[in-house]
Amino acid sequence: MAVSLDPYRGRELAPGPAVETDAELVEWLRASAMTTFHPVGTCKMGNDATAVLDARLKVRSVDRLRVADASAMPIISSGNSNAPAIMIGEKRAEFILEEAARS
Repeated sequence: MAVSLDPYRGRELAPGPAVETDAELVEWLRASAMTTFHPVGTCKMGNDATAVLDARLKVRSVDRLRVADASAMPIISSGNSNAPAIMIGEKRAEFILEEAARS
């Protein structure tokens, strides 16, 4: 069925005219899809049962193990994750200095 924008539409670039069936589309998606976000949250910080880290970035139930990167973020920020990751590292450095002063 022709639509009014057909004269202005170019050729299909992706996945391309060779991909016709649902199975071919799934195969193309599995080979081509990727995230545009930086993964975060693999060591979630928080107070709930799913949190791996406490508020001072210490791994629960593992002595002397700390995390100081974006994996501590419970959810991904709506912006770039670089600045929050730097802040997390700086905060953990502050905690290290505090802990060393108490020792």
